[in-house]
Amino acid sequence: MRNVKAAVCVKCGAEFDAGHDTYTCAKCGGVLEIVYDYEYIKSRLTKEILTSSKDFSIWRYIELLPIEEGARLSPLRGELRCMLRAGWSPLYKTEALGEAMGLKNLHVKDDGLNPTSSLKDRASAIAAVRALHAGKDTVACSSTGNAASSLAGAAAAMGLKSVIFVPERAPIGKVTQLLMFGATVISVKGNYEQTFRLSAAAIEKYGWYNRNAAVNPYLSEGKKTVSFEIAEQLGFNSPDYVALSVGDGCTIAGVWKGFKDLYAVGLIDKLPRLISVQAEGCCPVNRAIENNSPIEWMDENTLADSIAVGAPRNGDKALAAIDESNGITVNVSDEEILAAMRLLGKTSGVFAEPAGAAGTAGLIKAAKQKRIPEDALVVSLVTGNGLKDIASAQLATKLPAPKAAGIGAANAAGFSSRLIHIEPDMDLLNPLLLHPQYP
Repeated sequence: MRNVKAAVCVKCGAEFDAGHDTYTCAKCGGVLEIVYDYEYIKSRLTKEILTSSKDFSIWRYIELLPIEEGARLSPLRGELRCMLRAGWSPLYKTEALGEAMGLKNLHVKDDGLNPTSSLKDRASAIAAVRALHAGKDTVACSSTGNAASSLAGAAAAMGLKSVIFVPERAPIGKVTQLLMFGATVISVKGNYEQTFRLSAAAIEKYGWYNRNAAVNPYLSEGKKTVSFEIAEQLGFNSPDYVALSVGDGCTIAGVWKGFKDLYAVGLIDKLPRLISVQAEGCCPVNRAIENNSPIEWMDENTLADSIAVGAPRNGDKALAAIDESNGITVNVSDEEILAAMRLLGKTSGVFAEPAGAAGTAGLIKAAKQKRIPEDALVVSLVTGNGLKDIASAQLATKLPAPKAAGIGAANAAGFSSRLIHIEPDMDLLNPLLLHPQYP
C-alpha cells in the first residue's frame, strides 16, 4: 500500500508492516495504529477532488484507507465487487434540539442510516475487503450486536461466510438481522468478555478473518470516515465539539484519528474536542480519565448494550483520544439515555437505539452543566438506529398495554405515552384532541 507507512504499536512504538496478519504488537501485545504517508496523500486528496467525487460512500476517501490497489476488484471480471454502500450518512442542523439544550449551532450525524443501521458498517466494509484480499472465505467477530450485524451484512454482499459470537443479552432485533444475513450465530451464556475470549479462541483455531475491532487495527480506519464526512459536510470545517458514546474505545479512537488525518493533509485547520459519553453502569474508560488511573474492569450494567463493555480492548487508544483532544467525560444513567432517545425523536426525527442516543444524552448533561459554550459548533454522533432495539424504545416511550381507554384513563396514566386506545367513537376522540398535550 503506497499510502501506508507502517503499523505502529501505541504502547512501545515498535513498527510493523501493515500486512494481512498484522493485528497486535509482536513485542508487547499492544494495539497498533496505521501510519500514513501524508506528503504522498496531499497531492492525491484535495478539496477539489472530493467536491467533484460522485462516490458517496467511505470509498471517496480511499487515499486515507488501508486498502491495497485492486483489493476491491473481482478477480474474474476486474469489476468492483458488489458491496453495501457504507457511509455518507446525513448531517442535520437540528435547531429544535439545540434550543432544548441551549446550544445555537448543533448538528446531528445520523449513522443509523447505514445499510445495517449502525456506524459499524464502516468498519465491516474494510474488514470484508481485506478478508477477501487475504484469501479468506470466512469472517468472524464477537459483538453485542451492531458489529455483528454489520459484518454479517457486508459478508453476505461480498460472498463471504460469517460466524458471529454474541452474549445472550443481545437484543433480538440484532440477532434477527444476523440470521437474515445467513450468519452462523453463537449465543454465549455469559458477558461480553467471555464472548470475546471464546471468539478469539475459535478464530485462531479455524483461521477465520478476525473482525474484532479491539484487535484488528484496520477497523478503526473505517470508523474514522465518519469524521471525514462531518468535516466535509461542514464545508471542510472542524466542529468545536463532537459528542459520542464509548464502549470498547474503537469508535472514539477512530473519530479522533479521522480528524487528525484531515488536519495532517491540510483539509481542516483545527481539531475538535471530544465528549466521551459512557453509561454510569459501565464507564471504565471515563472512570480511568476522571481518576487518573489505569482502566479497570467494571460490571456491564446498562441497557445500552452496544457500549456495555466492562473490559475495553481498545482502552489505550480511547484514553489517548480523550487526552489529546482535551476531551470531556460524561457518564449518563439509563433514564437519561431513554430521555435523550425521546428528545432526539420529537425534535429532530432521528430514531436512535440506547447506545446511539448516549452521545446526545451526555451532550444534554454537559450543556446543562455549562461545560459547552452556547455558540459552539457541536456535532452529536448517533451511532445506531432505534429499530434495532424495539424493547428499549418501548421503555423510552413508556408504551402502555393495549386497552380501550378514554380521556379519564389517559389522565390517570399521567399522559406517559401519546398512544391511547379508544373505541371508534368521536365522543371519545374529541376530548382527547382538545387536551393541551394533544395533538
